[in-house]
Amino acid sequence: MDRERIARAALSRLMEPQDSVGLALVHAVGALDALGIATGELTAGAAVEREVTVLLSQDGNLASWPGLGASLRRWAPRVADLAPERDLETMKRLGGRVVVPGDELWPGQLADLGLQEPLCLWWRGQEEPVAPTRQSIALVGSRDSTSYGAAVTGDLAYGLAQRGFTVVSGGAYGIDAHAHRGALNGGAAAIPTIAVMAGGVDRFYPAGNEDLLRAVANQGAVMAEVPPGSAPTRYRFLQRNRIIAALASVTVVVEARWRSGALNTAHHAETLGRVVAAVPGSIHSANSAGCHRLLRDGGAVCVTDVGEIAELSGRSGEQLAGDKEGPNQPHDGLSLEDLILLDALPLRSGSSVEKLAVVAGLSPDAVRAGLGRLELLGLAGCERSAWKRKRGA
Repeated sequence: MDRERIARAALSRLMEPQDSVGLALVHAVGALDALGIATGELTAGAAVEREVTVLLSQDGNLASWPGLGASLRRWAPRVADLAPERDLETMKRLGGRVVVPGDELWPGQLADLGLQEPLCLWWRGQEEPVAPTRQSIALVGSRDSTSYGAAVTGDLAYGLAQRGFTVVSGGAYGIDAHAHRGALNGGAAAIPTIAVMAGGVDRFYPAGNEDLLRAVANQGAVMAEVPPGSAPTRYRFLQRNRIIAALASVTVVVEARWRSGALNTAHHAETLGRVVAAVPGSIHSANSAGCHRLLRDGGAVCVTDVGEIAELSGRSGEQLAGDKEGPNQPHDGLSLEDLILLDALPLRSGSSVEKLAVVAGLSPDAVRAGLGRLELLGLAGCERSAWKRKRGA
């Protein structure tokens, strides 16, 4: 298990979250051989490529499979920086650990993610098994919450924790923070609340929530699928939402604007067949427009108190209606690689193709091609061979 743990720790630094090809490779040959193939120490035969193709096809991600050679070039810039023993030592120094499938602490409900199940979890906090799905509730919503949203979230989180539920959220400002705080105050469960982070758990982010997240780590758990030192990029925020949805039987959207990230969490919950609920707000409040959108489209159950949420947690999930299109954003429609590259681009000082390849985990050729596409879209610019992101991108 120690070799498996080290291999998964290394792979979590080598590959971005939800790297479908990498995850399929791990499923096909195991973490140890997958690491050997990804770093060039082992050679994958035709049988391995066929197995990866089958897995990607079953997962609906065959379009992301240009062949193993392309993926190896994409991972290559990060190989030299792999130091899993150092990362494990960092977690030990922080009082945390790495949890992998098969560990007692591994949340079994993550298996519902199928091929998209995380390689590992970097865990700080109480070493108690996460409650089964039916005993965990996700409370999510806008970062710029109103006083109404703050009050409702605090009441719901406190009441759920009093009933022994684990409250799951994302550690951000606004609704997330009120959810964690309310659960800590009500904490009757072994783990009253879990914060799923988009960046490494060695640094509590955002900085304004450091004291709160430290309290969550002391009384509950703070976890991430990316290793220490990883930056909380926009892409990683979106990917961690699937973990929040998978951990809980019910995802409750308390406040959300029309294009809130909380709706992304609701979409993941829908895909997993979990129940989605929404709290109604004022028709004049932009912060409740996303909640009303979920309710109007028929994808969410209207909830107004703890009892209604607790009742929903005891029944099977429902399929939700599809979302309507909102106003277009500059980064809408970008491919996975282009979104990762956009996140890697600095806003102020320019960066070289070689440096971007390391930061984004892409091959230099893929970076050059992606930069060309981003430049055509007005999202990136180049000055004296140094690339940076355009403001507003």
